[in-house]
Amino acid sequence: MNIRGAAQELRPGAVIELYVLDLSQFGAPVVRFHAGTNKIDGDVIWQGAVYQRFPVQATGFEWKSQGTLPRPTLAVSNITSIISAMCRMYDDMVGAKVIRRRTLARYLDAVNFPAGNPSADPNEAFPDDVFFINCKTREDMEVIEFELATAFDVEGVQLPRRQVIRNACPWKYRGDGCGYAGPAINAGDTCDKSLADCKAHFGVHAWLPFGAFPGAGAYR
Repeated sequence: MNIRGAAQELRPGAVIELYVLDLSQFGAPVVRFHAGTNKIDGDVIWQGAVYQRFPVQATGFEWKSQGTLPRPTLAVSNITSIISAMCRMYDDMVGAKVIRRRTLARYLDAVNFPAGNPSADPNEAFPDDVFFINCKTREDMEVIEFELATAFDVEGVQLPRRQVIRNACPWKYRGDGCGYAGPAINAGDTCDKSLADCKAHFGVHAWLPFGAFPGAGAYR
């Protein structure tokens, strides 16, 4: 039975909410998280991707036939100060894409269960909710809250926020965004900010924190 049919049952089972924070516009990786654990007390695995256990709560995703567009609130724990650090590094993460993914627990990958899951189906999910961080509305030692908005409802925010430049990385060499901490690869220990030089530092097949947009057709 597909997910729409299952949702009409008297006991469809728990709805699992998974969140994806896409920081690629800042040259950082995608972060996946979930507010709970799986049946073996570990991170939730969905479609082969790991969603780390992290206290998070999101509200206000409902769409209304009349009135303004939804402005959901995303609240995340700041006990470890990791989110505060990310806000400092990435300008409060304004403009970052946030995806809410939902499925039923019965469809989660088999590895989430001690005896497997014969009902596992990575194709059964509700439509994704895609929003962008519009602003940070609260920050203290316990929690950080963000207001989300749709792509065409982000006030005064250019997406992506940075100028689109094809082959000139904006990050400071060995600084925030770049993060290179390896040995010098030339006499002056420099980087010319090109994709080729980024590969020379990190490795041709490594994940690169390259901050420019190689796919852009031209400078602008």
